[in-house]
Amino acid sequence: MGDGTHDDRQEQYRRTLEVAHDRALGWLESLDERPIRPEIDVDGVLDRLDHPLGDEGTDAESVLRELADACEPGLMAMGSPRFYGFVIGGAYPAALGADWLVSAWDQNTGSRQTTPATAAVEEVAARWLLDLLGLPQDSGVGFATGATSANLSCLVVARDAVLRRRGHDPADGLTRSGGIRFLAGGAVHTSVVLAGRIAGLGAPRTVGADGQGRIDVAGLARALADDEAPTVVALQAGDVHSGAFDEFATAIEVARAADAWVHVDGAFGLWAAASPNLRHLVTGVEFADSWATDAHKTLNVPYDCGIAIVRDEAAMTASLGAHAAYLPEMASIADPYDRVPELSRRARGVPVWAALRSLGRDGVAGLIEGLAQAASALAAGFREIPGLEVLNDVVFTQVCLASGDDRATAALGEWLRQEGTVWASSSTWRGRTVVRFAVSNFRTDGDAVRRTVDAVARGAAAVGIS
Repeated sequence: MGDGTHDDRQEQYRRTLEVAHDRALGWLESLDERPIRPEIDVDGVLDRLDHPLGDEGTDAESVLRELADACEPGLMAMGSPRFYGFVIGGAYPAALGADWLVSAWDQNTGSRQTTPATAAVEEVAARWLLDLLGLPQDSGVGFATGATSANLSCLVVARDAVLRRRGHDPADGLTRSGGIRFLAGGAVHTSVVLAGRIAGLGAPRTVGADGQGRIDVAGLARALADDEAPTVVALQAGDVHSGAFDEFATAIEVARAADAWVHVDGAFGLWAAASPNLRHLVTGVEFADSWATDAHKTLNVPYDCGIAIVRDEAAMTASLGAHAAYLPEMASIADPYDRVPELSRRARGVPVWAALRSLGRDGVAGLIEGLAQAASALAAGFREIPGLEVLNDVVFTQVCLASGDDRATAALGEWLRQEGTVWASSSTWRGRTVVRFAVSNFRTDGDAVRRTVDAVARGAAAVGIS
């Protein structure tokens, strides 16, 4: 197929985007009532799409219709207000619209010189984020793919910084340094474990945790006293099961005394800092050296949008900055590609700007408090169902539900996912099988809570929990 004339191409864009618009709206309008589980599996989608690539092309409108027809039955309704799996938020209208513009603009947001518009939007979004989260205003902010890549970005900076403190050149790698200690609480998230491995730190040595997953500060102090090696300590804002927060002020003071770098994995919980009513959960978090979070979770912007924040911006750009003869040199102000390990990327910070501009400071606080209130309401409803108990202290957005029998709890989770009104993750916590509800969607309101509690009650009766 030829490119056609300019007018032909513009008409093709118009018709194709109209198809995309119609199918996208249809999908969004279905989320309140459609079963959350996919109706077909991978093989079912492959049956519709897996055929030899033909010699002749197909017009763009037909391509999109074929794609939507094949995929929609295999989509998980993750944007549903009753989807509680994996700590996944929805998408605010302003953020979704901005994300569409990002795709249309097609800016490779690496350089302030070549992409001034999107670089400027991201710089504004970064300043707003630091202000909302109460973090040092001169910190470096990078927009990564998600919480794992944001953790990775921060741990790479941490690795290099603690080596420099001991007189080592990070360019020499770890082999000549004698190694770095990497410490974390007993409930450290797998995202941090993976990021540490990729950064060359290895899996963290865990120092214990209390019953809700908060780091054992006394255990941390003992581990720090073991030797004087360069050290990185990972703390946690929001345990993935309980939602609990480490005691940042005390833990950071202990780590500081040992000259350790302190990183905070705040994938969903760091946002508590933006709520006057929940800010106490993160008291002292601002004294850390780096922080990672994910705007796709609590802030409800589309995938992908992790955020890496480092107190010492110079250290961030020294570790992550890109240097090559073909790249433009900008004086004094770091480029976007100096804050994440990518040269080529979409303008991820633009939907963040749109969400924040749409919500305002009060709206962000209301969003976060609404999620926490919905979690508390779910827990209250679950406690009224005979044979079920809530295992965690519900302090933020996580609720872990169990019966007295692990097999029955597992059966309840499977029943819920198959029935389709609710989707929640099954897991193991504190030696027990649980069904975990992570409230992350701004649309999880009182009606969603009532329908969820009703579904759980019906599921408990169906699997014989009483």
